[in-house]
Amino acid sequence: MNHSKTRCPALFITAPGSNHGKTTITAALARYHVEQGRKVRVFKSGPDFLDPMILKRACGLPVHQLDLWMMGEAECRRLLYEASLEADLILIEGVMGLFDGEPCCADLAELFSVPVLAVINATGTAQTLGAIAYGLANYRPKLRFAGVLANNVASPRHTEMILQGMPSGLRYFGGIPRDSRYALPERHLGLVQADEVLDLESRMQAAATAIASTALADLPEAVEFSSPEPETLPQLLSGIRIGIAKDTAFSFIYAANLDLLRAMGATLIFFSPLADAALPEVNSIYLPGGYPELHLQSLQDNQAMKAALQTHFSQGKPIYAECGGMLCLLESIQDKAGNRGDMVGLLPGHAIMQNRLKGLGYQSAPMPGGMLRGHTFHHSLIETPLAPVAFGECLHNTSAGEAIYRLNRLTASYLHCYFASNPTAAAQLFLP
Repeated sequence: MNHSKTRCPALFITAPGSNHGKTTITAALARYHVEQGRKVRVFKSGPDFLDPMILKRACGLPVHQLDLWMMGEAECRRLLYEASLEADLILIEGVMGLFDGEPCCADLAELFSVPVLAVINATGTAQTLGAIAYGLANYRPKLRFAGVLANNVASPRHTEMILQGMPSGLRYFGGIPRDSRYALPERHLGLVQADEVLDLESRMQAAATAIASTALADLPEAVEFSSPEPETLPQLLSGIRIGIAKDTAFSFIYAANLDLLRAMGATLIFFSPLADAALPEVNSIYLPGGYPELHLQSLQDNQAMKAALQTHFSQGKPIYAECGGMLCLLESIQDKAGNRGDMVGLLPGHAIMQNRLKGLGYQSAPMPGGMLRGHTFHHSLIETPLAPVAFGECLHNTSAGEAIYRLNRLTASYLHCYFASNPTAAAQLFLP
């Protein structure tokens, strides 16, 4: 079959590791080019939910994940190709360091021939920054390496020292000065959600202005993207109305999951467990993850919503709950300070927030309709007498998989599943 091809300027923003400022720089780049009148599509590699919220605000368009394991090459190819048809620029923000993980960001960048920009935090280093950049550029010879951007540059003298150490043949795009106006606030699962950063606009504006003084003000080189094999999705959810929780307590949801449910015929209706007194008229409910532990009082006090969820459950209608969505269906949640909030009580047991990470990594989830791929990332433990119907299977077999609970038509787990990894299995979670 002949694959359609198209070309679009693209850049993969990566770093030697976490905390080099990838999200800030990607958001700044997106905002700068939007201000030049360009249509910018941004992607996030890996399963993260928080960075895409910031990036969506920066470019004004939905931000999808690109993840070779969770979604596969064909789905990544489709998303990039479709973006290239409408965009003037494609930006991809990496996860952790360029070569971290299996598969890693370098695998994704190399597969689609997207040139790589290394953002390197210059704090505490000078001429050595060139050596770090040289290592990133030459570790994998087939990788298209665009060059390096120094972040947190302290002074003009600091810039001189960085340039002294920059090897010939390696492009230095410039430096972003150290400035607290750019920094993005963080909390226990990563960055603070975009909607909660009240001065996010001014932060992105300041960072975009800084980009204007670097060589990144010019568009990167164009990359050729090809279309994947066409796929027709079964209309398994035709006529099904799915109520989806969406507010500051429940916001960890893949844009691609919503796209897939719609593509299979579902009508999606959003509601707020924090603010609404009733459920919309729906056949099924999707409770995604988020930060219910930061809203214990509001969730506890919304008796009408708790009663509505209990009624929906008692009528034998499907509920699918992930991570924070599962926690709110327990009897209670206790936060790190020891405050306790009474929750919906559909699942027996209690959640207790912990001071450190209790689950992290890719897992396959054996769901009633088949295997779904996803990941886990949480700071809580649950105590429940309910026996799991299955356990997630860890990709790298480093620890026990997450428990999957099933009670009548309620399916709940810590796992965040990527629906396109098995559309039929995803549909089964919501079919009456």
